Amino acid sequence: MAGLSAEAEAEIQYLEAMIARLEAGEEDPEDFRVYRLKNGIYSIRGRPEHHMVRIKLPVGRVSPEALRVLAEVAERYAENRLAHVTTRQAVQLHHVHRRDVPHVLRAVNGVGLTTREACGHSIRAITCCPYAGVSPEEPFDVTPYAEAAYRYFLRHPVGQNLPRKFKIAFEGCATDHARTPIHDIGVVAAVEGGKRGFRLYVGGGLGAAPMSAELLEPFTPEEDLLPTMLAIIRLFDRHGNRKVLTQARLKFLVKKWGISAFREAVREERRIVKLTASGEDLKAWQPPQDLPPPSLPSPPRKPFSFAPGFDAWRRTNLFRQKQEGYYTVAVRLPLGDITPEGLRALADIAETYAGEIRSAISQNLLLRFVPEDALGGLYEALLRVGLAHPEAHTILDITRCPGADTCNLAITRSRGLAQALEAHLHTLPLTHDPAVRSISIKISGCPNSCGQHHIADIGLYGSSRKVGENEVPHYTLLLGGRTREGEARFGQVVARIPARRTPEAVERILKRYQEEREQGESFQAYVDRVGAASFKPLLEDLQTIPSHEEAPEYYQDLGAEGETFRVQLGRGECAV
Repeated sequence: MAGLSAEAEAEIQYLEAMIARLEAGEEDPEDFRVYRLKNGIYSIRGRPEHHMVRIKLPVGRVSPEALRVLAEVAERYAENRLAHVTTRQAVQLHHVHRRDVPHVLRAVNGVGLTTREACGHSIRAITCCPYAGVSPEEPFDVTPYAEAAYRYFLRHPVGQNLPRKFKIAFEGCATDHARTPIHDIGVVAAVEGGKRGFRLYVGGGLGAAPMSAELLEPFTPEEDLLPTMLAIIRLFDRHGNRKVLTQARLKFLVKKWGISAFREAVREERRIVKLTASGEDLKAWQPPQDLPPPSLPSPPRKPFSFAPGFDAWRRTNLFRQKQEGYYTVAVRLPLGDITPEGLRALADIAETYAGEIRSAISQNLLLRFVPEDALGGLYEALLRVGLAHPEAHTILDITRCPGADTCNLAITRSRGLAQALEAHLHTLPLTHDPAVRSISIKISGCPNSCGQHHIADIGLYGSSRKVGENEVPHYTLLLGGRTREGEARFGQVVARIPARRTPEAVERILKRYQEEREQGESFQAYVDRVGAASFKPLLEDLQTIPSHEEAPEYYQDLGAEGETFRVQLGRGECAV
């Protein structure tokens, strides 16, 4: 057990004192708001005494012990008894009463997790490729470098009051699992002349104005990684736009200066950083040691299973590691949610079958170092506890944000659409087509792209349209989004579809692709060839909305049947 650090205990005690003063009417609610957000505690739509607590899984790593603690706090304090795994290697608990928040913080900090800087104008969770250390593609494991950066910047003064939030991702593979082009800093492993280093990219981001990161340096030696990152953040701290929040991300500064001028400024700032560094900083900048190998499991030998679904699960949920005889296994979490019972069962299974656990930005959990000759036994163990869902990282593995169920900025209930869409796709024979199965779908409840809709093959975000005196929930549909190292291509808007017709719209797109594609043509290549705009006529009739008297269901959001839809935007807190 990691134990509670002195810093964490002091922060929690301060929070407890603020809550007591707030409830006594002696605390400024705005001061409380700012402090709780710095500690990853958000408000809940329409319920001022309840909160969402965002718990960072450092670089995606989580222990069985931590899973059990997450189970305990979800069971005791989250009203819906669910832990929601996010697209940025964190877990969110929803509807936690204010008085219970300190109990959650003490519990999770005691097992090496943290909520610190999970919100606000700070350096957010530093994410890492979930296959780092096991991928045959990587030149070396980036995990220790990501962990060194995480430890260095957590509570660092430079990251406490930035112009806007700041996101960093590490990738070691040729495949862009970590989505580095959509981050403020993307760090990609490189080797030059036998020496370790990185290709650094800067200025990426999604939101209402998505931008792809640009190459800062083709090779940054490993000993210069932290000084370079610190130089970038210091420049952003000094020169980022503090007057206009919508222009405050690093991407706008890079665009304003141009990459050449920004590159020269970083080099000069790095020189100053290295000249003025203290002894502790210099020590922190030493290249980290490679991670020791995990304790390898010795589970019962059972390579195959005759239990129903084993072959389908094996086709979609396994990743062959570079370590001979071992696999990484995706535990697919539908809608990104897992129950306390599921967390406890997964902790037990991981201790028997896996060397370690990581979180993926696909909102799934990965069991790593599973012996090949134990895959059948693992499957049966997962099946018994309801965690053997196949179709990981396929079209049925839909990414979604929490949406209007809890978020103040969301327009629609993205969870409801994800449920309806997955159920609809399950009924379609075309989803057995391997090329269709590889298509990605991502959903956000508003344009801010927490569900990363901009970089999906098929992206959807919540919107609204007024028909007469009534509002109708809609989804704006985009096609053709993707990333690869050094490039993010953002989906193009094709149509705005009533929520009720959105599953049908997706079905039409898939059928057209299946009918018109050329031999071996991927969905991405097909959209590039025919153009996203060519889908507009296909979807035009779906945009017709009958009157409320004719079809009242159009005026109800998916996931909120029986309730009249109305946009209810609160005060956004993602940028505070």
